[in-house]
Amino acid sequence: MAILYSFLVIAVLGLILGIGLSIADKKLKVEKDEKLLMLEEAMPGANCGGCGYAGCSAYAEAVFKGEAPAGLCAPGGEALAKKMGEILGIAVEVKEREVAYVHCKGNPGITVQEYEYKGISDCNAAALLLGGPNACKEGCLHLGSCIAVCPVGAISKDSEGNVVVDKEKCIGCKKCTTVCPNGVIKMIPYSAKYVVACNNHENGAKVRAVCQAGCIGCKICQVKVPDSPFVVENFLSHVDYSKSQETAGQAFELCPRKCIEKR
Repeated sequence: MAILYSFLVIAVLGLILGIGLSIADKKLKVEKDEKLLMLEEAMPGANCGGCGYAGCSAYAEAVFKGEAPAGLCAPGGEALAKKMGEILGIAVEVKEREVAYVHCKGNPGITVQEYEYKGISDCNAAALLLGGPNACKEGCLHLGSCIAVCPVGAISKDSEGNVVVDKEKCIGCKKCTTVCPNGVIKMIPYSAKYVVACNNHENGAKVRAVCQAGCIGCKICQVKVPDSPFVVENFLSHVDYSKSQETAGQAFELCPRKCIEKR
């Protein structure tokens, strides 16, 4: 009898609490603005965080409140930016899509190896051991941490063992740039035709000693080419994509180390 009484008490309390919660939900429920709902529905649902917000819903809300511009979603691209502008009735400036690029072609057959690494296949783990097995301490470690975090399978290894990014698949979430311990992966414009495939900032003599494909900072790409978009800083060349790329092909042909890659 006592057990039955206890059961009835619990059941009644549960019923009362359930009714109370139902009433509270109706009374306290905050109705979302129709435009906010439309923004959320328009989002790609990748929740990659590349926009700087926790997820698609958080970003949609920030745009709705005027706290963020509408062109930050890389997976959604230009089409989503325009759609968000239409929903909010505002003009949207769409920036060119950016994709990840691995600034290194120094695979194990090209770069001097200081020791044989036998640890777990993780770049950050290898970097803890004397900066990794590569004599070049600023290059790609080729252990695939970026491959593991890419949500769309855009990163892989080519036939020579270099880590490469498929720009058609890349959604620009920047997860690979964050996980790389040497900062080898950077974002570049989707339309980029030429890229310097090196990340080593040491002087030419040191680069020659550790890698057959590294940039030696000779400045030929900068000084021998009219209106060159290439700039050499701290012994390393890079492309200034704000400049015209018309003469970049000349620099590509003149580079003595062939560290400029044509895409």
